[in-house]
Amino acid sequence: MIARFGERVKSGQQYRLRPGAYAILIRDGRVLLTHQAHPIPEFQLPGGGIDPGEGPIEALHREVFEETGWAVTGLRRLGAYRRFTYMPEYEFWAEKLCSVWLARPVLKRGLPPEPHHTAHWADPEDALELLANEGERAFFQRFVRR
Repeated sequence: MIARFGERVKSGQQYRLRPGAYAILIRDGRVLLTHQAHPIPEFQLPGGGIDPGEGPIEALHREVFEETGWAVTGLRRLGAYRRFTYMPEYEFWAEKLCSVWLARPVLKRGLPPEPHHTAHWADPEDALELLANEGERAFFQRFVRR
């Protein structure tokens, strides 16, 4: 069974399945996060939706670059969780099926090209406090405790 986090499922609400891939990015004992300034300012694990015709690894490479400007290597899948939420940037309710990966940032290719995103390095303890999404926090906390 896949763990579920976030809002309760609203009876009668239609949800669109939105698979996504997200990464815990560790380098030199620090964690690379993205800060999304709009529509809701928050710190997140870099990642996002898997586009039609795209696999999770391809999506993860694309999303990490778009949100942080970094290239990654050494991907290892840690697991998945579900989250039911309204996505204001797309104006629909989504059942997000989020796969979480561990990876290592290896090359800064430039600034994040995705609008409203900036890359931030944090100590693991601080990252745990900064992450806004409880599913991301749960996976990160399990990783940190190892």
